[in-house]
Amino acid sequence: MTDLIETIEVTANQSAKTFTIRKTWSDGHKVKYRTIAMSQTEFDSCKMNTDNDWKQFLKSNDYYRV
Repeated sequence: MTDLIETIEVTANQSAKTFTIRKTWSDGHKVKYRTIAMSQTEFDSCKMNTDNDWKQFLKSNDYYRV
């Protein structure tokens, strides 16, 4: 069995103060999530997130599947 590798691409929406998170696995499967609207401070802080930060974020309930 081959382990699937995931990549994460994150796009910021400054006016809505949300992020769109796209996860793609090595087999081509894709899933898209959107964060709930954030405060300006939280949004600015999240701009510095790494892929691992976003993986941890996806363990929360502060997003929904698009």
